[in-house]
Amino acid sequence: MPNVASIQPTELKKFINDGNELALVDVREQGVFGQSHLLYAVCIPLSHLELRVRYLLPRFGVRLVVMDGGDGSSLATTAARKLAELGYTDIHIMEGGAAGWQTAGYELFSGVNVPSKAFGEFVEHAYDTPRLTAGSLKARIDAGEDIVILDSRPYGEYHRMSIPGGVDTPGAELVYRVHDIAPDPGTTVVVNCAGRTRSIIGAQSLINAGIANPVMALENGTMGWHLAGLDVAKGATAMAPPPSPQGLEKAKACAARVAARFGVETVDLATVQAWQTDDTRTLFVLDVRTTEEFEAGHLPGSRHAPGGQLVQGTDEFAGVRNARLALVDDSGVRATMTASWLLQMGWSDVRVLEGGIGDAGIETRPNRPERPPALVIERVSAADLAAELVSPKPPLVLDLDTSLVYRDGHIPGAWWGVRSRFMHDIKNLPYGLDIIVTSGDGVIAPYAAAEIPEHRPGARVRVLDGGTASWRGAALPLEEGIANPLGPHDDVQYKPYDNQGGVEAAMRAYLSWETALVEQIERDGDARFRAFPAS
Repeated sequence: MPNVASIQPTELKKFINDGNELALVDVREQGVFGQSHLLYAVCIPLSHLELRVRYLLPRFGVRLVVMDGGDGSSLATTAARKLAELGYTDIHIMEGGAAGWQTAGYELFSGVNVPSKAFGEFVEHAYDTPRLTAGSLKARIDAGEDIVILDSRPYGEYHRMSIPGGVDTPGAELVYRVHDIAPDPGTTVVVNCAGRTRSIIGAQSLINAGIANPVMALENGTMGWHLAGLDVAKGATAMAPPPSPQGLEKAKACAARVAARFGVETVDLATVQAWQTDDTRTLFVLDVRTTEEFEAGHLPGSRHAPGGQLVQGTDEFAGVRNARLALVDDSGVRATMTASWLLQMGWSDVRVLEGGIGDAGIETRPNRPERPPALVIERVSAADLAAELVSPKPPLVLDLDTSLVYRDGHIPGAWWGVRSRFMHDIKNLPYGLDIIVTSGDGVIAPYAAAEIPEHRPGARVRVLDGGTASWRGAALPLEEGIANPLGPHDDVQYKPYDNQGGVEAAMRAYLSWETALVEQIERDGDARFRAFPAS
């Protein structure tokens, strides 16, 4: 195999700690990855490799280690070949995968976004972030105390389930918007999320910013509220408004204090543009504003990474350790707050764009990394597929969306599978030579459809034009449940409230997992979290 070398666990351990750029890619499905993986591994499933790799690994010359579970599945070997074909030039395969890492005496972690989750627990311990239980908060609300509850999650999560009376103010928006929401310094500000991390980071952000209000994190977030037997709100729509001119000035003053304490540095646009042409270093230009602001106009080459989510799941936005990060917003407030946390997480080369985005060459088109072209595959419309499914010889439909989305609604009779497992699982698909492949938006389907004839010779393989979204858009019937799986539905990491039974037990297990991460991080020894003295 060209441009690929093997690497032993001991050598990878040195790579992780030598300060040079490293992309450590685990190509198993997210649900399998979440059972057991290396701390700084980034999950890019082989089934979606072509679509995701350029987003997370934008530079072809990056030092790249690819791995799987070490179970003989050959996922890493297949991924290394694909990566070489895509143009990556410095590829290593980790011998023995995750199992080999553990055999060598090193730590494996469960869950996803582990570095960020562990960092949240570190922050609570390092700064003794004030917190209160769900029962205490409910008692204070019932007593009529002056309290504002700020939900630090994206709107979709907040809308699904929230604390009654909470106002959606995602992550980096807290310091930016709080001054108009709680102008009276006597108002207590309580920050919550679903569990722990964003509650802790959000509350500590306000404290670090030096607002006059008492600030607390809601211990265990909405899960803790639910487990305390309290009713959660569903469908809430309250959103914190953009800051007034007076609120913005206060937010800028807060950001300036944070920049001074944590050593947040700025960079000018000309330097960022020069970095974008430097093929010796990986650069991520990350716009930390809201989705609406990003879509209205952003810097060419920038990616959308809302500040709170960037801290919550850094591995979903930047897949290269020790890369350059340039953070962009409009006023410097949200970028500065986000940068302060990334510096504490151990990212050393972080800058905030000086003067904000302004109007310097902004663009509004979606910024999608390059993808290799999919083969031209015959397509069928949703209407024609609906007609064929009631014909005497209906085609087989194979759905490649996540098992969670498939469970909640799919084309009636469709089978569900994972692209990277075709060689093993397609034997479970009833025999037929007319197969139609679909996925959520139809993007991954042509890549997968091109591979099916290798496993089912002579088959006529088509794709649903526009994916299952086109079927939904045509108001055609859907079926629920995982009725026809080709293999195990462990492709994604289910959140506790995604479970159809035992939700409370799943919540308790999740919260226990989070709080145990501090000790596990200490055993592993690779994290470079930093606590800064109070100013």
